[in-house]
Amino acid sequence: MSLDGTYDPGNIFAKILRGEMPSVRVFEDEHVLAFMDVFPQSKGHVLVIPKHSTARNFLEETPENIGPLMLGVQRVAKAVRAALSPDGLMISQFNGAVSGQTVYHLHFHIIPRWEAVALGRHGEGMADTEELKALAAQISAQIA
Repeated sequence: MSLDGTYDPGNIFAKILRGEMPSVRVFEDEHVLAFMDVFPQSKGHVLVIPKHSTARNFLEETPENIGPLMLGVQRVAKAVRAALSPDGLMISQFNGAVSGQTVYHLHFHIIPRWEAVALGRHGEGMADTEELKALAAQISAQIA
């Protein structure tokens, strides 16, 4: 899909927000929802999405939503760091299919990185739900 288009309320993240699809939640406030990526590229891979938005990508988001969204991303990233002690953190966001976007609801990836540990390919393998729940609990416990 291109950078332009119409928001699809049937996308997987919209369904998660409405409670129609399960997720392993890490954090939620009035602006954002953070949950474990079921196809993680690294142990502790978390997604952060805006709760009240129909933006398909960052370019479509309103200025009013960007501030609280970025605060949520930072808050969760700090918790991932505190919980898992990675050597680094990759925070990414894609706009359009050519960039790697596969779900057209604005979202950020928080991906912990460790020295000499290769980054997995997204969508390569589904994670064990119990392992995701344990990681989510570790990260949630660190949210300030």
